[in-house]
Amino acid sequence: MSEGTDGVTFQIMNAEADARRIAGEFDLASAIAAVRIHGSGLINDTYLVETADGQRLILQRLNTRVFPHPEQILANLRMLLDHARTPGAEGLRLPALYRARDGRDYVIDADGGFWRALEYIDNTETRERLADTTEAANVGAALARFHVLLANLPVARLHETLPGFHVTPGYLARFDAALAAAPGIASAELRAALAFVEARRAFVPVLEDARAAGKLRLRPIHGDPKLNNFLFEAGSARVVGLIDLDTVQPGLVHYDIGDCLRSCCNTAGETPADLAEVRFDLELAGAILHGYLTGAARLLTAADLFYLFDAIRLIPFELGLRFLTDHIEGDRYFKVAKRGDNLYRARVQFALTASVEANEHVLRNLMASLTDS
Repeated sequence: MSEGTDGVTFQIMNAEADARRIAGEFDLASAIAAVRIHGSGLINDTYLVETADGQRLILQRLNTRVFPHPEQILANLRMLLDHARTPGAEGLRLPALYRARDGRDYVIDADGGFWRALEYIDNTETRERLADTTEAANVGAALARFHVLLANLPVARLHETLPGFHVTPGYLARFDAALAAAPGIASAELRAALAFVEARRAFVPVLEDARAAGKLRLRPIHGDPKLNNFLFEAGSARVVGLIDLDTVQPGLVHYDIGDCLRSCCNTAGETPADLAEVRFDLELAGAILHGYLTGAARLLTAADLFYLFDAIRLIPFELGLRFLTDHIEGDRYFKVAKRGDNLYRARVQFALTASVEANEHVLRNLMASLTDS
């Protein structure tokens, strides 16, 4: 084993030992048997905890640089879980919270790290890619169930856990500031990405302008309904739950719809070996939209429907803009393995945006056929 590998192994062992100590501060029924790093999220540090009686739970240290008021995330989640138990709430599994031994929903460690423990929902699995249109339709239907579940939760009761999240003009302003402070642009790839942004600058405020004009309204949303946040029943195409509820807050349902399609319909994944592989899969998009619009039809106004294509185009562009800004700022937000990862992620999202744009006519006709039926 190389010296570098030894160092990484030591860091992992230390991290898992720290997580074990924190897990012991939550009110668990039996002793902790094992703790290991879990998942590949770009924001929080996540661990899978197993207890002596076979119980499993998810332990997370929230990234307080990203979420400056993590206690508000827990307050929103507690409110959401309480609301999901009310009579008439639509059936969709959401991970329960464990209480700490002091009665709070979180633990703060000696270094100020903010930790929470969540139910691990057994007999479920996540997907990195959809297998077929049946899974796609079930994802759309599950997102609709989530929006229906939250529809009568007063939006004013929710904290804005990530201010400005999905407000694309704000991301553009930060991009402009980062670019103005950056040294000279060196690579052809970066210059091409900057040109892509510049060509779409006028499109950026489309959803926020509609909201300001009273055409769209704020509702409770998930905020990050990418594919691997949907829980499938193990070995089945059935979606039974949603996880990663940190960004539940007031927003436009268009953010959720656009982000779900962005994640699910890029069959090449977010870091493909070749940018030429990136395309927006129209068949999967049609199935997701059919599942969603069937389940959420009573929630949507004519104006909501009118701006759906704009959301599908805008959200991958927005994520690309965020990756690009982080690259320019020195990779402060998203985790990277090496310099240039965020630039490549941005180029993938821009390629997906271009694919959506190339299929605008097809997508608009598809949505018209679904809403007219």
